[in-house]
Amino acid sequence: MWAMMAGSLAFVALGVVFLVAHSTVLMTVAGVLVAPFFGFCSVMMAQRLLRDRPELVLDDAGVEHASLGRFGWDEIAAVRIREQRVRNTSQRFIELVLHDPDAYLARAPKLVRSTASMNARLGFGPANMTTNTLPVPPEAVLDAMRRHCPGLVVQH
Repeated sequence: MWAMMAGSLAFVALGVVFLVAHSTVLMTVAGVLVAPFFGFCSVMMAQRLLRDRPELVLDDAGVEHASLGRFGWDEIAAVRIREQRVRNTSQRFIELVLHDPDAYLARAPKLVRSTASMNARLGFGPANMTTNTLPVPPEAVLDAMRRHCPGLVVQH
């Protein structure tokens, strides 16, 4: 998480350099796009790093994720590890497949609601946890979920 924040701050600095140099229209447009986007990312990462609660809590009642909110085990139809590939890199997610995604979206945080249609176009549901902010591999999270909810369906 610290490395991601450092990378975001580096892109903010690069965007500012593009804006100050503004030697071409392309550099100016890049600066206008890069600096605010990665500035927002930096703020979000700083909030995650400074809060007093863990990213993910699993208990006998359900799942609580810092960005997604709380889910009871009865709301979750299945879980699965998903991967989104972009060029030479890939990002892994733990997807909570929900019985009633619309009911969740009605109470979901604003950021989740605003990205739900994009996730749907990519073939994802609304409840996806990025694994790069978790301190353990996604397989360990799924094992812990099964310990708390033995009947949980794990899709492959």
